[in-house]
Amino acid sequence: MMTKLYYKVTLLLLSLLIVACSESVKEHSPERIKVGLREAGHQLLLQSGDSSSRVLPVVALDASTYELSFEQSLQIVPDSLVAIVERSLEPAELSDRYLVEVLQCEDAEVAYSYEMWLEEEQGIVPCQGRLLPQSCYKIHVKFKEGQRANSNLVWLWLLPVVILSVLGWWFFGRKHLEVSELAATKEVPLGRFMFYPEQHKLVTPATEISLSKKECELLELFVERPNQVISRDELSKRVWEDHGVVVGRSLDTYISKLRKKLQDDEQIQLVNIHGVGYKLEVN
Repeated sequence: MMTKLYYKVTLLLLSLLIVACSESVKEHSPERIKVGLREAGHQLLLQSGDSSSRVLPVVALDASTYELSFEQSLQIVPDSLVAIVERSLEPAELSDRYLVEVLQCEDAEVAYSYEMWLEEEQGIVPCQGRLLPQSCYKIHVKFKEGQRANSNLVWLWLLPVVILSVLGWWFFGRKHLEVSELAATKEVPLGRFMFYPEQHKLVTPATEISLSKKECELLELFVERPNQVISRDELSKRVWEDHGVVVGRSLDTYISKLRKKLQDDEQIQLVNIHGVGYKLEVN
C-alpha cells in the first residue's frame, strides 16, 4: 500500500516539475486565424442582410492583431458580434483571450469593443443591446496570451507548498474527501438523464456528459420550473447579474450548448419562445 502511495506521489511531483520547467505557450497560426475571421466576416454580412458583397482580405497588423474589413457598409448587433466571433474562432483552437474593437472607417475611432476570457467563462462585454448603425467598419481582433513572464520562478516558489499540500491530502484528507463525495450525490431525474448539479454533469446508463458552471446553473433553473416559460431577463439576472459578473458568452450560446447535450432524449426540448424567453418541455 505504501509503495503504491509512493509511486503516485512521485508521478504527481514529476508532472508538476515538468510543468514548472516548461513553457506552455499557445502558438497562433496566421492561416487559421484568417480563415476563422473570414468566416466571422461572412456571418456578420449575412446578419446585416448582405449576401453578395465581399469580405476583404484579412490583414495581420502585427504578430497578434488582425484586421477584418468589408467591401460594403454594414450594421452590427453587439450580441451577434460576440457570438459570431466566438463561434468562428472556436474550431481553430486559438487563444482563449482576445480583444475585439470595431473601428469607424472615416476616423478610426472605436465604435464598440469588448474583451473575452473564454477559459473563465467571463469577459467584459458592454452595451450588448445597442445597434451599431449602417456604416463602414473595420474590426480589429487582438489575441492575448496568459502572463508567462517569471512563470518558472513562481512555480519554483510554489512547488514546496504544492508538495506539502499533496502529502497532506494523501495522509490526512482522504477521509474528508470521502465524506465530501457522499454529500455531493444530490441527483435530479430529468427524462432518461440523471442530473447532478454539484458535480456539473448529466448521466445516462451509457454516457456521462460534463456541464460548465453556467450551463449547470441554467439547467437548474429550467429543472425547477419544467414546462414553464422563463424570460430572458430572469435567466440573465439569476445566472449572471446575481453573481456580480459580466459574462462574455451570450445566453443564446449557452442554450445552444445545452440543447446539444440534451439531444439524446427526444422527450426533453429547450424551446425558444420568440421575444420572451425559453421553456424546458418535458413530456
